[in-house]
Amino acid sequence: MVHYTMKPICIIPARGGSKGVKGKNIRKLNGRPLISYAIEKAINSKIFDEVFVSTENKKIANIAKKFGAKIPFLRPKYLAKDNSDIGDTLHYTIKNLLEIGYDFDSVMLLDCTCPFVDIKDMKGVWQLFVKSQCDTVYSGILAHPNPYFGMVELNSNGFLFTPKKTKKILYRRQDAPKVYGLNAIVMFNSKKFMRTKKLLSNKSKIYEISKLHGHMIDFEYDFLVAELLMKEFNKKKHN
Repeated sequence: MVHYTMKPICIIPARGGSKGVKGKNIRKLNGRPLISYAIEKAINSKIFDEVFVSTENKKIANIAKKFGAKIPFLRPKYLAKDNSDIGDTLHYTIKNLLEIGYDFDSVMLLDCTCPFVDIKDMKGVWQLFVKSQCDTVYSGILAHPNPYFGMVELNSNGFLFTPKKTKKILYRRQDAPKVYGLNAIVMFNSKKFMRTKKLLSNKSKIYEISKLHGHMIDFEYDFLVAELLMKEFNKKKHN
């Protein structure tokens, strides 16, 4: 049984390049850089000993520092390409943090492209992680459409087929097995990760969050939706 004796740290990855939305990590959302929402919530949660931003970009680093994150080093540019593996980035970041004297046994990976994830979500993930004694806890939203119902693929001849099947015919979406889209938060045992370099294991769990809190910005459309949601929230605050 694993006993976590130290507070976790938070790592927020934010590279300079982005295919879907140029410069999205520091693009203004409701007048503030996108990354600022993740940093602010992580700090205000009081869960973490330290909140770090992992980036290769000096502009992102300067903005992140302004909002209270720590950037003790920049990651190499080869870990900030479109095809870079997040596992490699995490391994590099954790290894270097340990080498310069930080001490921790668990890490929360927080995706700054999910600006509506909140402190309650973070605490829920952390509490499930500690209570269940698992290797990893992911936050996730219920997938819609569900791959067991209403989704198809193309075969080699260009014809449709259903990729996921069940023993009985499904007539309602609600009867399909639960499938989750993973986004926003990953909480993991950093010591085990450094040995295996894997986040997903046979001892991983899910913490369900709302579709709103899991809204991820990958494309311009997603940014537009986020802007509209922010404006709606501001209206409600002032009414």
